[in-house]
Amino acid sequence: MHFLRKVLTLPLAALAFAASAAWAQPATPYALLEPPQPTEGNGKVEVIEFFWYGCPHCYALEPMVNAWLKTKPADVDFKRIPAYPSEAWGDLARMYYTLEAMGKLDAYHQKVFDAIHKQNVNLANKGKRQEWLKANGIDPAKYDEVEKSFTVVSKVARARQLTQSYKVDSVPRFIVGGKYYTSAQQAGGEEKIFPTIDQMAAVVRREKH
Repeated sequence: MHFLRKVLTLPLAALAFAASAAWAQPATPYALLEPPQPTEGNGKVEVIEFFWYGCPHCYALEPMVNAWLKTKPADVDFKRIPAYPSEAWGDLARMYYTLEAMGKLDAYHQKVFDAIHKQNVNLANKGKRQEWLKANGIDPAKYDEVEKSFTVVSKVARARQLTQSYKVDSVPRFIVGGKYYTSAQQAGGEEKIFPTIDQMAAVVRREKH
């Protein structure tokens, strides 16, 4: 895929794509974030996924995320945040929040992933993105208008700040309770991520009491 190969040449972006085929079993499946960050879970256990639409591991993990969301405990508040460690990731972060502001995120989230990873569409390129939007029933002019809105600009800036505060240097990265984090490498494989998240959530619950 030409677009992904091009992105892989970027030093910061390259951190997203460590091979996941043969993770060694870690000593502990999660780690402590230093310093911990304040949460916005309204009393619930906050779980954040930092992801990037251009990341093949995030794409491969998406069905597991959706399956876990159907069974997650009621006291868990799940949020996705598009990681934004450099300008190379900015357009796709803005795409996430623009679709959200247009009320189209639920319908188009998977389609964006599929366009990049199945159809090899470089949605980080404005021209290609506008062609794709039009072909998928979204007015590119309206999209551009919403993309420049205060709501989207603010959320993108916040995503960039949180990427730095949470020290996200690879994706997908999961943070629980603003204090613990894990990844496929840390957990010992993609299939172990969500049992590890449940384990971290249990620790956060105990710490609340």
